[in-house]
Amino acid sequence: MQYLLTVLAGASTALAAPALVQRANGTIQCPIVFDGRIPTSFSANPSLFDTYATNTIYNPDYVKGTDLKWSTILKFPGGAVSRFDGADHVPVEVTISDKSIFQTQKGFRRAGLQFLKDSADGEGQKGVKTLHFSVKQDAARPLNLTHEYLNVWHETADYSANQWNFQTGTIIGQSSANKEDFKIIDRNGKSLYAVKQDKSSWQNFALKFDYTKNQLTTYYSVGDAALKLVAGPTSTNLAGGGQFQIGILKKPTGTSDVVNGGYQESNLNEGQIYGGIFLEDSSDGCVSL
Repeated sequence: MQYLLTVLAGASTALAAPALVQRANGTIQCPIVFDGRIPTSFSANPSLFDTYATNTIYNPDYVKGTDLKWSTILKFPGGAVSRFDGADHVPVEVTISDKSIFQTQKGFRRAGLQFLKDSADGEGQKGVKTLHFSVKQDAARPLNLTHEYLNVWHETADYSANQWNFQTGTIIGQSSANKEDFKIIDRNGKSLYAVKQDKSSWQNFALKFDYTKNQLTTYYSVGDAALKLVAGPTSTNLAGGGQFQIGILKKPTGTSDVVNGGYQESNLNEGQIYGGIFLEDSSDGCVSL
């Protein structure tokens, strides 16, 4: 008999031994700190994302266009689930439109999910943690790779920098970088790992952060293959607290003031599909592969 242990979404897990979560594709082998996977019930009723009373996974208020609700931003493309989702969870697509303007940042088009329980100096910023996420491309909502995109990132508590970015497209100031690649870049713009976008398959990433040693380690696989170590551990500055964001931040072109100005196309309809999002505790060396 196969035993299933369902970990409550968004809850912090404090267990003496690793929690095993058996899924159809992969096995989560470590205690979950933040669970960002999307239960099937949320895809059937997207309005659950819009209030604190019903959204137990992500912050319903941030980071998005002021007049937008997450129920209108998030799409559910169906199809094959990612490695760590299985029957209980579904892929989610973060989309951006002409209205995806956060506060006064008129240069950006932006929608970024934040774990509900994440905080500037909370459990996600201590010890050794591993962030898992899988990405898939939507042929109906392709990214315009002449622009620079942040897809997953960690912004410092004072908003002055990002400790690291998972990016694609044309990186401003890095003309030699391949715009077709996904790139993991540190806060100084140094590339830590790059891999070409796969237009048809899931691409799985795990980023392990050692906040004590200031090191980042990258794991990667395609489809349902087990993750393998591909880069690191690499010394990088992880100081500054802050929060994880999962989604899209599209920078403009034609300006040095990317926050406030520059060119963005009209009638924008772009998206990035995600699956298998969770942060696990790797303090004892555990990484789910």
